[in-house]
Amino acid sequence: MNLSTKKSVVCFGEILWDNLLDGKRPGGAPMNVAYHLHKLGLQSHLISSIGNDKPGKELLEFLNKIGIKTEWIQTDDQHETSQVLATISEENEVSYEIVAPVAWDYIRWEDEMEGLIKSSDTFVFGSLGSRNEASRSTLFKMLAHAQYKVFDVNLRIPHYSPELVSELLKCADMVKINATELHMISDWSGISYSRELDCIAAIFSKFGMKEILITKGSQGATYYTRNLIYQYPAYTISVADTIGSGDSFLAAFLAMKLAGEPLEVTLDYAVAMGAFITSQSGACPEYSKFDFDRFIWERKWFTSEISSL
Repeated sequence: MNLSTKKSVVCFGEILWDNLLDGKRPGGAPMNVAYHLHKLGLQSHLISSIGNDKPGKELLEFLNKIGIKTEWIQTDDQHETSQVLATISEENEVSYEIVAPVAWDYIRWEDEMEGLIKSSDTFVFGSLGSRNEASRSTLFKMLAHAQYKVFDVNLRIPHYSPELVSELLKCADMVKINATELHMISDWSGISYSRELDCIAAIFSKFGMKEILITKGSQGATYYTRNLIYQYPAYTISVADTIGSGDSFLAAFLAMKLAGEPLEVTLDYAVAMGAFITSQSGACPEYSKFDFDRFIWERKWFTSEISSL
């Protein structure tokens, strides 16, 4: 992957603490994506807001420690830093109790953001970060300046509406979504899901995006354009938890896409990253790019050895 000229990605939305049984960890889909992009050698910028409180200061310390600049993290004196109760089921499925309102519900537009967004290669946003009118207004100002807009759907009950999600879908160049969310959007839109290909064609027609990337857990991922379909299988791993696996998948996909890698290589890298993070605890475990590349090599070596028996 040629990153001699660093690509730049702006991630907008929530930053928070995930409170798990074994302690709290930094989280929020945009923060997770920015974290993994940074790990993979890209220039990532996070636009969010924290409260003027201890949890907020601890998040700033974490970002500084991992090398993500905090110049676009606003401090809100009126609202607290976001904290989420994350519960993991016996099937490794994660549910979230997300408090509202919090600081990232009130992200303010700053005139300097225009230049940042215009000069970046990609702008990543989700549905959760636009649940409140204040941050939503800021988001739509940003979308007007973005070159390549990636909508990470990431639905969290009850923090969305079909109307808002539909509006955001119409703004996106690429949509990253999971299979459950695809069913939900199809139902809202009156689109039949009897055959995925027909469903995707109808969504392209209705909302106008150029690419759809579907994560399917143990079934891998499928990438669609209006003229192309590419299915890629999942890696077989031992699951620690699934927190942040989709965010890491998206980061790896964007890193390879922006580097101009072939689609097969890009999807392999993304699926591998999702598996790598799923095999560890938490959304942002400490690792190096060498650790990740070794993970891929070991899985491919093991698979080739099994195939040769």
